[in-house]
Amino acid sequence: MAADPTPEAPQRLLVLDGHSMAFRAFYALPAENFATDTGQNTNAVYGFTAMLLTMIRQQRPTHVAVAFDLSGPTFRSEEYGEYKAGRSETPAEFAGQIELTVKVMEALGIPTLTLEGYEADDIVATLSARAEEAGWEAVVVSGDRDAFQLISERTTVLYPKKGVSDIPPMDADAVMAKYGVAPAQYPELAALVGEAADNLPGVPGVGPGFAAKWLKQYGDLDGVLAHAHEITGKKGEALREHLEDVRRNRRLNALVRDLDLPIGLEAMRLEMPEREPVEELFDALQFNRIRERVFEVFGERVGEDAPPPEVEAAPEFTEATTAEDVRSFLAAEAGNLLGVHVDVEGPALLPRRKVPVPGTFGTPVGVALVGEHAGLHVTLDGDAPDPALVAAVREALGEG
Repeated sequence: MAADPTPEAPQRLLVLDGHSMAFRAFYALPAENFATDTGQNTNAVYGFTAMLLTMIRQQRPTHVAVAFDLSGPTFRSEEYGEYKAGRSETPAEFAGQIELTVKVMEALGIPTLTLEGYEADDIVATLSARAEEAGWEAVVVSGDRDAFQLISERTTVLYPKKGVSDIPPMDADAVMAKYGVAPAQYPELAALVGEAADNLPGVPGVGPGFAAKWLKQYGDLDGVLAHAHEITGKKGEALREHLEDVRRNRRLNALVRDLDLPIGLEAMRLEMPEREPVEELFDALQFNRIRERVFEVFGERVGEDAPPPEVEAAPEFTEATTAEDVRSFLAAEAGNLLGVHVDVEGPALLPRRKVPVPGTFGTPVGVALVGEHAGLHVTLDGDAPDPALVAAVREALGEG
C-alpha cells in the first residue's frame, strides 16, 4: 500500500485508462451474473467500480480522474487507415456499459475526460506529465503496454496481470526485467516487434529479445535504423524490408503529453460523494454489496465520516452451487477476502483452510468465504463432490 501524502510530501494523482480497464472488468466477470431487471448487463461497470475503490484504498491518492476513448477517428487512424482494424466485434453484452461507468464516476464526483481526435492513453499521458510538472506523484492504471513509456521516478504504472484484481506496479526495474529495455525505450522495442492489438505489424521474425538486443547494441531505434544495412541474416533482411513500418509504428505509439484539456489538476481532488445520487444510481444498477464500501473508502481518503445510510442493510451471504459462483464472487470482491473458514461435518481430520482432494473425505465440507461486504458459503459433498467446484475453492484459498 502506498504511503499517505503529507504536507511535506507531494500530492498524488490516480489516473485510469477507462476503456482498457472497463474491458478488463468485462472479461473478468461473467455478464450473465450482472444484469438489471431491464436486461442491461453491468459486469464491466461493477468490476470497474470495485477495482477503482481498491486502487483508491491501496494507492491513497489525493486526486483522481478517468480518461475514455471516443468512437470517432483519431490522428493515428487518419495517418494509418488500418490502425486497430480487424479487431473482433465488441460483445453485445458490453453495450451501454461505458456510458453507465461514466455515470457512476459522475455520482462519485470523479471527473471523466475525452478529447476528439485522441485516445484515452494520450489524456492519461498528459495528466501524468502535468502531475510531474507540478511536483506531484502520478499513478497510472492501464491495460495498454504503451503506458510503460510514462514510467519515471514520479510516475508508476499499474498494469493488470489478471482481470482487475491482480494489478501489480510496473517500475523501471520490472520493465527491464521483462523486456530488456528501460521504460523510455519500450515504444522503440514495440515499433520493431509490432502491436497486434493495434494492428501495427512489426518486423517479421523479430521478437522482444532480438529487438532489445539491437537497441542495446546500437543505442536506440534511430541507431538500429541507421545501421540496418549492417545487420546480417534473415532478420536483418526483414528489417530492411520493413523500415517504413517501424518508423510509422514509432510515430503512432508515442503518447501525446501536451494536450489542451478542459479542466486542471485541482478539479480532480477526491471529495466525499453525496449519498443520494449514489443511492439512486446504484438502486437502478441493482448494486447492493458495493455501495457502503464506496463511503467507507472515500471516508478513509478525505477524512470524513461516511454519511449515514438511509437503510441499514445486513451483508449478503449467499450459497454457491457451481465453480462459476465462486469465481464471480471473488472477482466481484476484487480479491479482497477478509476471512476463510473450513468446517468439516463429522470426525474427518482436516486442517483448517485446507480443502481435501475430491472423493477422499466421506463427509460434507463447508467453506465460508468472507469478503468486505458479502459472504459466500460452499458445501462440498462428502462422497461425490463436484471437481470443478473443489478446484474453484482451492483457487480461492490459494491452493491452485
